[in-house]
Amino acid sequence: MKPNPIKIIDTTLRDGEQAPGVVFSLNEKLTIAKMLDDIGIEELEVGSPFISDRNIKVIQKIVNSGFKFRSSCWSRAKTEDIDAAAKTGAEAINISYSISDIQLSAMGKDRNWVFSTMPQIILYAQKRFKYVSLGAQDASRADFNLLTKYIKTAEELGVHRIRVADTVGILNPFSTYELISKVVSILSSDDMAIEFHGHNDLGMATANSISALHAGADCVSVTVNGLGERSGNAPLEEVIMALKMSMGCDCHYNISLFNELCRFVESASGRKIHESKPIVGEMTHKHESGIHTSSLLRDRNSYEAFNAKDVGKTDSTFVFGTHSGSAALINFFKDKGLIITNTEALELLNQVKSYSEKQKRSITSNEIEDIYNRKKT
Repeated sequence: MKPNPIKIIDTTLRDGEQAPGVVFSLNEKLTIAKMLDDIGIEELEVGSPFISDRNIKVIQKIVNSGFKFRSSCWSRAKTEDIDAAAKTGAEAINISYSISDIQLSAMGKDRNWVFSTMPQIILYAQKRFKYVSLGAQDASRADFNLLTKYIKTAEELGVHRIRVADTVGILNPFSTYELISKVVSILSSDDMAIEFHGHNDLGMATANSISALHAGADCVSVTVNGLGERSGNAPLEEVIMALKMSMGCDCHYNISLFNELCRFVESASGRKIHESKPIVGEMTHKHESGIHTSSLLRDRNSYEAFNAKDVGKTDSTFVFGTHSGSAALINFFKDKGLIITNTEALELLNQVKSYSEKQKRSITSNEIEDIYNRKKT
């Protein structure tokens, strides 16, 4: 991965809110923006101003709130969209062109339209914004010769960044690496940054984002909880933790705020976090297996990649059921000030397993104490 001051671009307030049925209030957007700023995210794509006058006013509020991140707006390749974005006071603009034949045809456009309008559109934006990013929408399905011409034209026109988008999420880590490597190789200099924007339709957005960075992309765009259209985008919290834990990157992000951020976006979006979701799901630090819990009592690293408290969650918990072991039971009662012997624990464990099997679920702390108290009487 090549060094670059911008690694993460969050688009929760733009691409995330495009998820059907998701509407953030102004206060919710400001809260999300503040949390992302506190985490240390370098850029936020804060919306699409052309949608309405209300969007313009909301984005103005975010831009003028004194956050440290760079604010950017998303725009179609239209001068009126650029005008709307300019009203917000945002520092940067992301202008999107569809460049796959399938999307151009669906829009009633063709390749000639792309290259005949690019110079005018880019020059128009450069007069109004300090930073101009150009999106290659559906790049993963585009003819590579077309993509090459598109990128070289953008470079000649002085565009600051190209967004290579896997719009329908068809790439895998290998094809992502190959595509980004080829994109990086056609650049004439390091002046233009490469961004990867991955969707999660096949469940590979996180892996693809890491692969893109490894191939030489300067940054990736993500959303909190992977919120977005269809199956969503690469989740911010997963990408950053993968960089930290799997790639060994010395990330400066404040990961202790992840759980608070993800839970707030869960509530504001109405999109519940799956209990087994990586990083912040309820099950990521819950354990039942006797073999696991016995080892975890000695060393939490034995069956956990990272500590629950690292990402702002409460400590790991043990649940009891058909796979539990006696060590977890002994520890459970020890925490309550009761010492039980190995023999007592084994006898109690048989009753716990039997009860759990009948209920077809893990059993609660109160139920374990009831079983213990019934046994004592």
